[in-house]
Amino acid sequence: MQEIQFNDSLVIIPTVNEVDNIDRLIRALMAIEIAVDVLVVDDASDDGTIDLVETLIREFEDRITLLQRPKKMGLGTAYIAGFKWALSRHYSYVFEMDADFSHRPEEMMKLYKACHIDEFDVAIGSRYKRGIRVVNWPFGRILLSLGASWYVRLITGMPVSDPTAGFMCYRRRVLSHINLDEVKFIGYAFQIEMKFRAYQMGFRMMEVPIVFFDREKGISKLSKGIIKEAIFGVVKMKFSSLFGKFNGN
Repeated sequence: MQEIQFNDSLVIIPTVNEVDNIDRLIRALMAIEIAVDVLVVDDASDDGTIDLVETLIREFEDRITLLQRPKKMGLGTAYIAGFKWALSRHYSYVFEMDADFSHRPEEMMKLYKACHIDEFDVAIGSRYKRGIRVVNWPFGRILLSLGASWYVRLITGMPVSDPTAGFMCYRRRVLSHINLDEVKFIGYAFQIEMKFRAYQMGFRMMEVPIVFFDREKGISKLSKGIIKEAIFGVVKMKFSSLFGKFNGN
């Protein structure tokens, strides 16, 4: 397969204490067939994550950037900070990716092709398109995730089988049209809100089947507060959309 080269894609990786994963992940990203830059948005890690990223910055020069924040501020705000950073520069494609290897770098090409070649505006790395593609999750966690997906589709009417997916590619025009300062959610509900805003604005979305792996190292950031935000936030989000608050105006 001929190597595809481009220098207008950015991968945003939020981190909180990911010393066990971040070095291996970034090195894997530097080795994939598509040339991507990486922005690490770190929320005050104290386990050595920052030191590792700074070492990688020196090694790979202009391809890696570290954005440090003073405290843990939530997944959603980390991505919003990353989106604004990307929009202030030349990037045409902006990827979201977890730091724990649940999303595999080698599958990023699928998302890129969906946006760059098939001309979709949003590509979603889906765990539930064409069956359940999850490795090493306990049965209860799978049921919780599937239930959340069903609930979101029921409330929002959004035709996405994996609305909480966090492996994404956005074309620049999507992020530039969404009012990022109006995005409300900070936990995993952020992923739902971004998809819903794009859907309400008429952007074309495609789900790309990927295999999702449970983290092998480090600690999950999922909490009861994050789950509660998603359950009640989806209803509030749908209600707000009835008054035109999610159409980009």
